[in-house]
Amino acid sequence: MKSILPLPIASGAIAIALASVNALPAFAAPPADADLIQRGQYLAAAGDCVACHTTPGGKALAGGLSLPTPVGAIVSTNITPSKTYGIGTYTLPQFADALRKGVRADGQRLYPAMPYTSYAQVSDDDVKALYAYFMNAVAPVDAPSPQTELSFPFNIRLSMAAWNLLFLDSKPFEPDPSKSAEWNRGAYLVRGLTHCSACHTPRNVLMAEKASRDLGGGEVGPWHAPNITSDANSGIGGWSERDLIDYMRDGRAVNKAQAAGPMAEAIDNSLHLLQDSDLRSIAVYLKAVPAVRNDEDARPAFGWGAAADDLSGIRGVPLPADPNQMSGPQLYDAYCATCHQSDGQGSDDGGLPSLFHNTALGRTNTNNLVMVLLDGIHRLPGASDILMPGFAHELSDQQIATLGAYLTQRYGNPSAAVTTAQVQDLRAGSASSFLIVATRVAMSAVAVLAILVAAFWMFRRRRQGAAQ
Repeated sequence: MKSILPLPIASGAIAIALASVNALPAFAAPPADADLIQRGQYLAAAGDCVACHTTPGGKALAGGLSLPTPVGAIVSTNITPSKTYGIGTYTLPQFADALRKGVRADGQRLYPAMPYTSYAQVSDDDVKALYAYFMNAVAPVDAPSPQTELSFPFNIRLSMAAWNLLFLDSKPFEPDPSKSAEWNRGAYLVRGLTHCSACHTPRNVLMAEKASRDLGGGEVGPWHAPNITSDANSGIGGWSERDLIDYMRDGRAVNKAQAAGPMAEAIDNSLHLLQDSDLRSIAVYLKAVPAVRNDEDARPAFGWGAAADDLSGIRGVPLPADPNQMSGPQLYDAYCATCHQSDGQGSDDGGLPSLFHNTALGRTNTNNLVMVLLDGIHRLPGASDILMPGFAHELSDQQIATLGAYLTQRYGNPSAAVTTAQVQDLRAGSASSFLIVATRVAMSAVAVLAILVAAFWMFRRRRQGAAQ
């Protein structure tokens, strides 16, 4: 999937920028008991480490996945316990600092493409369990991953110290005694290991999360991570706890939504492996998150549309000589009706979803609709069988725009729009050019400021030394 991911991406991993440790002294991690290792394995699944640290077809956690960001590609590194190329020489304190402070074993700063701003919430006990798992149960892979090579000034890792001063809250999670045990467990998972805010919270030009709109919807490259606050129209206030649990476990909630893109990956790699009790705790917490309302949302995204059949009006009508002139009903008949039926109701068992009362067609942000039309829905082996082919190689930008506009008008939110320019940008994996430029300018300013502060500090230290 082509994408330009936000700097702190969402589908996170335990230590996305941990460097080679060739220069570090030999070290052997202490043995751990089986229960601690098993717990660490569960926590690593919750953190979705594999998503960023495993290339397609590559060895687990060996790194090498290139993650495009507005400041350049950041390459995930080997986080297996290899003592040559991985984290095999990391002590527990060094592992904890990388995880929660964004500081790797050699003292260099990690880029916040690794969501250590979320992992800062992880408890000491859970850090120990994660460490036990990585050091004792992950197979070491003695192979290097490509280095991250950003242009100046982004290659100055010291600039991340300034970014951390501005945006890193290093305080660990503290339970709220006024809330239930389930709420607190859900808050701990959502704010910490599952790092939901990394995708579902909008960001400022410095790519930090906007706390005032926590979980109010964000962007993951060409995909839109929707509002998951408790608002009844803009968020998941109209979802039951059972709906949320089903969606996180299976990737679909009947008459509401089905997962695609990065969310489907998060479900297949992580969420579906969690215990039902933890999924329930997450649901309890999300249902109580302060509502963030978008003014344009007149009703829930799943509340739009009804069955409609326009195919009788095109029977016997010849197709235009120019495929780009095909109408919405003609395109629907050719590419959608076989699975979703002529009136958009899908299959009786829900395996092929209805197009009405479906969040994919009910949001004014139509990026996910376009991406599904282009790329389809693909799940990992063993996942719930909700599949859809992509039409990127069959349909032009104009045809995708025509079909998308027809689908939203006929079965979804009539105020939503799909344009040819939008399809062209998303097909190329492009994010907003303005966002990229603004982010590069702002991050450049932070990097230069950090360099100047460091230079001034060194200058003062030298003068003080000379005066003594």
